[in-house]
Amino acid sequence: MDRKTFLSVGECMIEMAALENGDFRLGFAGDTMNTAWYVRACLPQESWNVAYFTRLGEDPYSAKMLNFFTENGIDTSRIGRDPTRRPGLYMIEITDGERSFTYWRDQSAAKTLADDRVFMSSAFEAADVIYFSGITMAILPEAGRSTLLEELAAARRVGKTTVFDPNLRPRLWSSPEVMRATTMQAAGVADIVLPSFDDEAAHFGDADLDACADRYLAAGAKSVLVKNGGGPMLFAGAESRHRMDALERVKPVDTTGAGDSFNGGFLSALMSGAPAETAIVKGHAVSLQVIMHRGALMPMADVKA
Repeated sequence: MDRKTFLSVGECMIEMAALENGDFRLGFAGDTMNTAWYVRACLPQESWNVAYFTRLGEDPYSAKMLNFFTENGIDTSRIGRDPTRRPGLYMIEITDGERSFTYWRDQSAAKTLADDRVFMSSAFEAADVIYFSGITMAILPEAGRSTLLEELAAARRVGKTTVFDPNLRPRLWSSPEVMRATTMQAAGVADIVLPSFDDEAAHFGDADLDACADRYLAAGAKSVLVKNGGGPMLFAGAESRHRMDALERVKPVDTTGAGDSFNGGFLSALMSGAPAETAIVKGHAVSLQVIMHRGALMPMADVKA
């Protein structure tokens, strides 16, 4: 059996996560990296390669990040280097299980990840599933966004599965209008879209889960899973819909990485041939484990896949 490749596209940052005693723990995380991490934790090595596409610097922390990826089974051959830039950094503060973030990312090397189009095209050609997010789009300059969207559209045309999580973060965008317009453009090159209902209702005015799914299907997505913070979820395709209710809820220790880990569990099950309903249960089970752990990434060996 040929080994397939899941390629995640975006920014990995230096994470400083608050501990219970007030100290901070250094780690590495970022929305698309987190999802790649949980896909790697859930899929067998012998049948799936999990790779990350980004740009890093040539500084010591970039080297540490590359070593961290390699040590945890994430393919770094699609990572470019920029001698003048460094990884971004963020700090997480936790209050009653809910997080707040402070970022330093103006000179992040990942902002140039779309500059080498030949390198990107080659990476996409070698992948079977390509995953990206609204944050991936937001950190790029306008020319980089155009390049990424064009390459994703080309990959989709030749049969690659493209997956998009809108992950709406207004502070990263020049305006709400640009965020909304770019989000819908990105959905138009995606086979699967994974929106979170609370964010979508706030920024697009969706009245309910069906309205959210309808909007993304109309944009060109083949299927949409509307996540809902542990509440009822909706999986919608062109011809059928399935609503998932009564999923277990717990009081979180730290919600960092909740949606990303859900995506990892859900996509790993879907890529293994599971029906959408089973994949949703898998994604929810993985995210429940993660929100009982501080920081975005729990040890892969501890994830009950």
